[in-house]
Amino acid sequence: MTLAIKSVLRPVLRLFLRALAWIFFRVRVQGVGQAMAAGGRPERLLVIANHESFLDGILLGLFLPIKNPVFVVHTEVVKRPLWRISLGLLADYLSVDPSNPMAMKRVIRFLETGRPVVIFPEGRITQTGSLMKVYEGPAFVAAKSGATLLPVRLDGPSRTYFSRLSGRPRRLFPRITLTLLPTRSFPMPEAASARLRRHKAGEALRRLMQEMAFALPAQRTLYSCLCDAIDRHGRGRRVVEDIKQVEYSYHDLLKMSLALGRLAARITEENERVGLLLPSMTPTVGLFLGLTALKRVPAMLNYTAGVDGMQTACRAAEIRTLITSRAFVEQARLADKLAALQGLERIVYLEDLREQMSLFDKFWLMAWAVWRPRRVEVPASPEDAAVVLFTSGSEGKPKGVVLSHRALLANVAQIRAIIDFSSEDRVLNVLPIFHSFGLTAGTLLPLLTGASLFLYPSPLHYRVIPELAYDRGCTVLFGTSTFLGNYARFAHPYDFYRLRYVVAGAEKLAPTVRDQWFEKFGIRILEGYGATETAPVIAVNTPMAFRSGTVGQLLPGLEYRLKAVPGIERGSILHVRGPNVMSGYLRAERPGVLEAPVSEIGAGWYETGDLVDVDEDGFVQIVGRVKRFAKVAGEMVSLETVENLARAASPTGLHAVSSQPDASKGEALVLFTTDADLKRPALQKAAQELGMPELAVPKKIVCLEALPLLGTGKTDYVTLKQMAGEV
Repeated sequence: MTLAIKSVLRPVLRLFLRALAWIFFRVRVQGVGQAMAAGGRPERLLVIANHESFLDGILLGLFLPIKNPVFVVHTEVVKRPLWRISLGLLADYLSVDPSNPMAMKRVIRFLETGRPVVIFPEGRITQTGSLMKVYEGPAFVAAKSGATLLPVRLDGPSRTYFSRLSGRPRRLFPRITLTLLPTRSFPMPEAASARLRRHKAGEALRRLMQEMAFALPAQRTLYSCLCDAIDRHGRGRRVVEDIKQVEYSYHDLLKMSLALGRLAARITEENERVGLLLPSMTPTVGLFLGLTALKRVPAMLNYTAGVDGMQTACRAAEIRTLITSRAFVEQARLADKLAALQGLERIVYLEDLREQMSLFDKFWLMAWAVWRPRRVEVPASPEDAAVVLFTSGSEGKPKGVVLSHRALLANVAQIRAIIDFSSEDRVLNVLPIFHSFGLTAGTLLPLLTGASLFLYPSPLHYRVIPELAYDRGCTVLFGTSTFLGNYARFAHPYDFYRLRYVVAGAEKLAPTVRDQWFEKFGIRILEGYGATETAPVIAVNTPMAFRSGTVGQLLPGLEYRLKAVPGIERGSILHVRGPNVMSGYLRAERPGVLEAPVSEIGAGWYETGDLVDVDEDGFVQIVGRVKRFAKVAGEMVSLETVENLARAASPTGLHAVSSQPDASKGEALVLFTTDADLKRPALQKAAQELGMPELAVPKKIVCLEALPLLGTGKTDYVTLKQMAGEV
């Protein structure tokens, strides 16, 4: 095409196509002022964008506030005449293979001339809806040329018929948004060889792309995001099932949420913390969402915590109204616990609540509310409390953790930025909803992404759950090391044939469990790490970034600091700050008073209490907990290290270590084990092989049939501490 024709056609064609895009796709461009103000007008500018559809290049060519850019286009796209001609009419382009290092030299030459360059680091259009493989070539171009990076996030093209997603909801003209993020420099990483520098640059660009994917979510509430999911995936999509084997669609779930929320709102006040003592069932999810829609705060009580734990939780959160179910109370044998609770104004049963549904309520629901769900929501801020969860109490009294809408949705978005959960997945959630892992990852994540969710009320049914995964063809399973180990023990090798992801959290993944899953099922468990206070995920291994023996890299959007502890040689205390950090604590000592997160780093920082090492690639390795150290003969001994010693001596047994006062040495170690044959000589031999000191070998060994566990699957160290004081 001659320059004369280009100069005449391009302005006219751009105006025409921009008008069409505004009319049909309602294109919005966000962050222009912030992005350009951060970096000014750099001499060398490299624009990077995620790749969702064949429309991406055209959209960027029409709406980028940059003059005369050059587009780097994958050779696969250029093979299609329609897109080659369309893009050629709008801008100059360069056809390259991003995996070819020599092709990247041509891109560098364009940058050196001062012309802005637009490139898709993924190379190909996403087929998962999430981030695809990020090629090292574009990263090396940015580092080699010294160009300033301008990240641009495209949202919406993947829902058009120009995308490559199969089995996903599509529309003719979905809303499309282009978000420009602040520009940033991209220096060449330091490494011993060019190959290693190239690899490090690629990893840095991948993390930047993940941050870009996370940076998109707008400030919303849980209920409004549920409405968004319904609009995106359709009311008829079947999304939830439980042990009653009834599949509920989005429409059914919405109807249930509005009905239960309306009935519960009559007996509660706005911003009141309402106790829920219910199993992991669809009505529990419906009630939870209904309460948040009407600005009530569900407080999820742990029914396995015992009377003292439940009483502490009710006092800390100032719970006046408790909603439960007669059938559940009878089946779980909770009547005595309920009778022992003090300070409650009312205990309401779901069976009674449903009977209060009047004819007018039904008319309101079916004729108006279910069709205008956004009108029902009581206006709320994303910073308002969405839920109160309670710490497990594995090392002390439970504390109430207040999580805002912002924190929960941020954690969902962080997870989605690094792992490709989609509407094609079927999630088996066996973790209780009162546990942060079971609530955020196991329940909210699938509901808001359109994935099918199967709720099972107890993770302890080791024979049933593998069969359930097989029967329902589940693709995602969340669990703890203890639970996963027992599932592997009883499962048939083909029970988990469809699983794509198995994510372990809440406790350290035992090497024997990891090896057993790989050998028996051919599945690599993705170990993660988190805390209730961070809604809960902090770090997780992913298929794209995995390192055995670690809990993965920190999620995008999280900052961290490490603080050394005197007397402890290995590991430093991890402090984190980010959008998924809690609003604060509620303690029984000061009922109803919110204590905002603060650590020695400053306000807004959460001290995890965990000792970690972070390697040069950002992978986090958990060394132990500060509270789980014993001072033996003046030396700090990690109880977790002693547990690892016991696992080395007895791989098939379950082990936990506590301490007791000792007049001569300060403290003495007590090993609790399920292996009756484990004796001290075996521990001493393992310690010699591992190079561990004699102080780390417990002198007292107590054999138990089973270790005491909390309902979340964690070891109950409070009970073990009491037992250690008695032996």
